[in-house]
Amino acid sequence: MDFIDHHRHEFGVEPICRTLTAAGTKIAPSTYYAAATRQPSKRDLRDAQLLVEIRRVHVQNYGVYGARKVHAQLRREGIDAARCTVERLMRADGLHGVSRAKGPRTTVPGKGPERRPDLVERDFPPQAGGAPTATAPNQLWVADIPPQAGGAPTYCRTFAGWVYAAFVIDVFSRMVVGWQVSKSLRTDLALDALEMGLWNRRRHGQDVTGLKHHSDKGVQYVAIRYTQRLAEAGAAASVGSTGDSYDNALAEAFNSLFKAELVRNHGPWRGIDDLEIATAEYIDWFNHQRLHGEIGMVPPAEKENTYHQHHPVTAPADTVLASL
Repeated sequence: MDFIDHHRHEFGVEPICRTLTAAGTKIAPSTYYAAATRQPSKRDLRDAQLLVEIRRVHVQNYGVYGARKVHAQLRREGIDAARCTVERLMRADGLHGVSRAKGPRTTVPGKGPERRPDLVERDFPPQAGGAPTATAPNQLWVADIPPQAGGAPTYCRTFAGWVYAAFVIDVFSRMVVGWQVSKSLRTDLALDALEMGLWNRRRHGQDVTGLKHHSDKGVQYVAIRYTQRLAEAGAAASVGSTGDSYDNALAEAFNSLFKAELVRNHGPWRGIDDLEIATAEYIDWFNHQRLHGEIGMVPPAEKENTYHQHHPVTAPADTVLASL
């Protein structure tokens, strides 16, 4: 039918039908005309309505959702649809999720004696997707700076030069608690991300004393200032083995998502101001809207809210006031 529609004005319906029949695809002109004038079926009408919703969900989520998460979001909104139907309609419409390219790890290790233990010790059960585990917020944070193959951990080229980023993630909920972008790879980049995480938690009355902070042995994370700040916050520093991405798998996975879903999917970028605004919007979406399969297809903020409903925050009042 589509073939005839495309060529009918050039060759006519009857000649096309004769040629197709002679080639082994039998179709009569009357069959074509009957199909062309037939009213849309209930399935066609339902598909058209559902496709509008699928396109909306896909666009509202940075165009990164595949069929699994589009289907999950539709169900969260009360829109009933089979997953196979969502897959079929997305495939026909050319919609798909974002794939993540993999590259080698290029962490620049810090020099000098290392006194920080590995407190995680590859506690990566298969049911957690190969990531470390935590049973509550502020038990374990992981931190990393996205790498680029063949050099320093550069994550984005802009028209004005390289821009770098650092992130701190709560393992329990996958929430990005702190982040920072900079033109420099100095310790301030990682330290500012840590400070944001500490401020965010204390602003909500959450005590981070006893927190484990895990990172690789990048020079930013073994710096004296970074280690001292963790100690002041009552957090224990933890590091993985040198140059081994598996020791910080969850942070590496987020970096891969960040580069695929924002940096490559929405570039090119003019400069750091352009990218910083986009990163702030992306992190807000990631924390409050993006569905995460590893935590039950809910956003990180919802995961934490559910936890705190059953475990109210009991931080001292002076801790909350000191953060404001």
